Amino acid sequence: MERLVQLSKIFSDINRLKILIFLLRDKRVCVCEICDTLELSQPLVSRHLKQMREAGILDSMQEGKWVIYSLTANPDSTLQCWIEEARKQISSLPKLISCSTKPYC
Repeated sequence: MERLVQLSKIFSDINRLKILIFLLRDKRVCVCEICDTLELSQPLVSRHLKQMREAGILDSMQEGKWVIYSLTANPDSTLQCWIEEARKQISSLPKLISCSTKPYC
């Protein structure tokens, strides 16, 4: 039950939910892509990503000067339920604004 409460708190914020959906659709994103697409400040996005990473929702990987985020490879059953519901909203999000200076683009 604690996990359900934890995820409910995380996804009670529309921007964190949008980040989840972006990751479902685009697989790997950096902070600047989220900032540019959602028109949010970098500190705010970084705080959201930190909370999601600490909750076991995201994985992060350093690539040069960029930190690349992706969904955890092994979501638990509670997170999987959130993912399945979020997947239904993919078409409602704008196209991701890609970072033109990332090495993996």
